[in-house]
Amino acid sequence: MRPHPVIPEKATKKLLGALSIFTLLMTIPQVVAIWVNRQAAGVSLLSWAAYWISAFVWFWYGVQKRDPNIYLPCIGWLALDGAVIVGRVVYG
Repeated sequence: MRPHPVIPEKATKKLLGALSIFTLLMTIPQVVAIWVNRQAAGVSLLSWAAYWISAFVWFWYGVQKRDPNIYLPCIGWLALDGAVIVGRVVYG
């Protein structure tokens, strides 16, 4: 017998979706700061590369599981993390 979840699954999925959007939106100012100001001082290439790799692995896992709740946000993460990485290389 499975234990009863503290938060119902439907609510959990909505929360996870909202958090995915929220965290993607919170990354946009970093991308804008790099590309508009053409300044990437203090941005860790190693950290952002690790974030990109993590997003890629999660994307691949989501595709294998055929779960758009996993792989769709990862497309945004790959794009935003990639923009930070390229900006760091170009303007760092």
